[in-house]
Amino acid sequence: MSEFGIYGDLHVSLENHVATAEIRRPPNNFFDLGLIDGLVSAFGDLDDDENCRAIVLCAEGKNFCAGAQFHNDGSRGGEITAKNSDGSNRHLYDAAFDLFSCKTPVVAAVQGAAVGGGLGVACFADFRIAAPEARFTANFARLGFHHGFGLTVTLPSLVGQQKALELLYTGARIKGAEAAEIGLVDKLVPLADLRSAANDFASEIATSAPLAVESIRQTMRGHLPLAIKAATDHEKEEQDRLRGTEDWKEGVTAMNERRVPNFSRK
Repeated sequence: MSEFGIYGDLHVSLENHVATAEIRRPPNNFFDLGLIDGLVSAFGDLDDDENCRAIVLCAEGKNFCAGAQFHNDGSRGGEITAKNSDGSNRHLYDAAFDLFSCKTPVVAAVQGAAVGGGLGVACFADFRIAAPEARFTANFARLGFHHGFGLTVTLPSLVGQQKALELLYTGARIKGAEAAEIGLVDKLVPLADLRSAANDFASEIATSAPLAVESIRQTMRGHLPLAIKAATDHEKEEQDRLRGTEDWKEGVTAMNERRVPNFSRK
């Protein structure tokens, strides 16, 4: 497999029309704006490469992506804002919009945890291949927080409105088998076979006519960038509001102390 490029903590290789994009922030692969922008840059370059017809998105270490890391005071452990070259502000969700605008089909290989925003990253992909040991959690409400990364759009489209509400309201953690039962995971395979199964699935996509796949994907998913933009604008507004509450501070503290939170509605 030949190296395609390195985009910060994202390493990309390409062979037989299938790219492998591996996040290398083990063991938990927490994300920030820099990592998502790395995905945007890499996937944009792969869109422009005629040799690439499908992408496997995977992660090094124990977990696929444990979301954004928070400190005890509720602040994030990584940057979510930056400046564009013209001096305007760039937010994490601007990068999310750009990511959903990429054109090449993506197959996510999920091991360990896909938590919070990490679940959002997994749901960005066209397909999810997971091991039984994988864990999926929309744990935002348990943090006193609003969900993000476009899960408003992607989660109901995968599992249905009622199951999405259940996962978002309760913050329940589900493993790979249940995730497959409800449609969150497309294929369940043994952990030892995860990468090869994801690559085989991506290779099946790459065998189809690339112009036809691109056309079909545009028909089926072309609405997503604008839908994600509207969703993340609202998600960001609610996250900013709730980040100022005592419940948010309590949720993060309880998570770090591994105890049940005691929310006060303040």
